[in-house]
Amino acid sequence: MYQHHWMDGTPIDLPLGKAVCVGRNYAEHARELGNEVPEQPLLFMKPSTALCDLAAPLVLPKDQGEVHHEVEIVVLIGETLRNANAEQAHAAIVGYGIGLDLTLRDVQSELKAKGQPWEKAKAFDGSAALSGFVYAPGVSTRQNLSLFLEVNDSLRQQGHTGQMLFPIFPLVAEISRHFTLLPGDVVFTGTPAGVGPLVAGDRFSARLGNFMVVNGQVQ
Repeated sequence: MYQHHWMDGTPIDLPLGKAVCVGRNYAEHARELGNEVPEQPLLFMKPSTALCDLAAPLVLPKDQGEVHHEVEIVVLIGETLRNANAEQAHAAIVGYGIGLDLTLRDVQSELKAKGQPWEKAKAFDGSAALSGFVYAPGVSTRQNLSLFLEVNDSLRQQGHTGQMLFPIFPLVAEISRHFTLLPGDVVFTGTPAGVGPLVAGDRFSARLGNFMVVNGQVQ
């Protein structure tokens, strides 16, 4: 069973919570899917059963169409946040990591066309793969934090925090005004352009700045 852990594999003494995710936080990603660039954060959630280890082989749903990768910077919440401001949100973040938001793109397109919720496409078991976390005080927020994803040695996605429509600390604060964030919850902060399909046998490498590289494969 998945458990939050530091980059060196040491378990983190926090419960397993929900994942709050942010759609279209990079303008180019919104445009590549033909979506409008939002004026407010587009929020959705994944249950704790969606969380899995990014370094373990990823198991994709079968016979449900294309499964797309969406690499994201993820923050781990260490304190309860409700109606917080950006400074309080900053203080409550205990770790930074890499997340892979897996999306059943064909299923999502069908649901969107019918005006129905996205959970079947976004919140299935194993749809939120997480790396270990870097201790937050060791991550400078004065410079842009970069993110990369290669699939089969080909660069698919790259971006940095300076490209976000809604920066991390104000974003987490805004989330706390709608959903109470609890210790052990994670926030997927959005994906840059370049999303695409994963298939069995693919190899991938995800990098967060100079802090970590996670190599994995699709089963």
